[in-house]
Amino acid sequence: MRSRSNRKAPLLAAGLAAVVLSASAPATTFTASTAFDASPAKDPLRRYTQQKLQWKRCDAKGPDNFQCATLRVPLDYSDPGGRTIGLAISRLKAGSATSRHGVLLLNPGGPGVPGLRLPVDPLMKFPAEVKRRYDLVGFDLRGAGQSSPVACGLTAGEQADQPYKAETFAKDVDRARTIAGKCRARAGDELAHLTTRNSARDMDVIRAALGERRISYLGISYGTYLGAVYMQLFPQRADRIVLDSATDPTRIYRGMFQDMAKAAEQAFTRWAAWTARRHTAYGLGGTPAEVRKSYWDLIARANREPVLFEGRTLTGDGIRADNRTFFHVRKAAERIAGLKEAAEGRNPGASGTAGQVQESDDNYASIAWSFMCADTRTWSHDPEEYRREAIRDKARYPLYGDFAAAIRPCAFWEQGSEPQTRIDNKVGALITQNEWDSQTPLFAAQAMHRALRGSRMLTVAGGEGHSVLYAQDGSACADRAATVYLTTGRLPAEDLTCRATAGQKQRPRTR
Repeated sequence: MRSRSNRKAPLLAAGLAAVVLSASAPATTFTASTAFDASPAKDPLRRYTQQKLQWKRCDAKGPDNFQCATLRVPLDYSDPGGRTIGLAISRLKAGSATSRHGVLLLNPGGPGVPGLRLPVDPLMKFPAEVKRRYDLVGFDLRGAGQSSPVACGLTAGEQADQPYKAETFAKDVDRARTIAGKCRARAGDELAHLTTRNSARDMDVIRAALGERRISYLGISYGTYLGAVYMQLFPQRADRIVLDSATDPTRIYRGMFQDMAKAAEQAFTRWAAWTARRHTAYGLGGTPAEVRKSYWDLIARANREPVLFEGRTLTGDGIRADNRTFFHVRKAAERIAGLKEAAEGRNPGASGTAGQVQESDDNYASIAWSFMCADTRTWSHDPEEYRREAIRDKARYPLYGDFAAAIRPCAFWEQGSEPQTRIDNKVGALITQNEWDSQTPLFAAQAMHRALRGSRMLTVAGGEGHSVLYAQDGSACADRAATVYLTTGRLPAEDLTCRATAGQKQRPRTR
């Protein structure tokens, strides 16, 4: 579940102390506040929380005041005297010393999308009021980007999603086992500690090392789950928390994939009705049933004879592999009409020339699987269970169900160092959500809202795509509400709804 800052197709702790609490233990038993205030004799993490950061300009191309540093954190928080790893962090200082409120920590999603450059990312249009009041702080998640990166040596084929097929299932099982084996061989004992709980602890070391009593946070996509875990484990340290495009914390992670298939089917139904009303423009059918038939005829044809389109040779399964397609109704209609024309040889100009497949850096895929497999112990280790669920979900959700329920490397992963964190607290937060989000569906964000009982939720009715805030084509209404919260600390009295209206300034309304 990647964020806006990386638009490629998706594959979307208590205690800074030697003790490690169980997932159900109260987060207040031993928190960052205890560690921050403790004497050296009682605080085994003092060398981390009190370390002096050596800031320097991040790079010659970036702004002069965009600085980077490396923060040391323990690999295993239950053994703070053991092995350490380096976290790459960055900051863009607040524009006004007198108006400064504190630090706004940023996470772009993934898990594993690099966040180091997020404070100066051109895709993030932070308002002047926010930049004046906050040091914007980015960081690469442990194991990702420049933070002691993990790379399993995965090929491009091993990083690609594959649908369930009875005739290839044995090979798919071997592929999942191979990926897990490669990561185990490359990263070894480190894998058990690449978890969201430890990343939340890392966030609190960042807070302490920056000299802050509390920290504000903006997390997108997976970053909403990371933020919720931080709120659960360090409730006294959470200041102004904004969660953009939220996950369902009870469905991490296998359920999350399957929820994507459910949401894709809902979006497909909406798209078919929208496109049928525009048959003159797209020629895909005058009724929803005819539009659906046009699509599935295209898929069958492309599986028989792949289609060269926009420089890529696509099978029908290759077309289906992007679960985001139908969440943008106009873009989807244009794409499917173009594919249909290319398949029929009526628009050779759209076909282009097939490009050469490049082997890509596998850090993102490696760290994403590392977190998703180690965070929870709910992954089945029985391949036949994946087969049964894939057959069931293909029947339920034909568009994407066989992709979403396919066997994953987590079936062969060794369990993480701790159980999954149960999210259930009253810490204040603002959740922002598009109605039509492909990676974190609306019903997933609503589940996060229920778990975070002190939160307020802002829904962009009719909003399309993954992530809402501070985008070039985002919702001015949602941006305004988030900025008010970040700059004043006042949550809305009720949940809000904004309506997606292109080019129009909006004000949120209660619902």
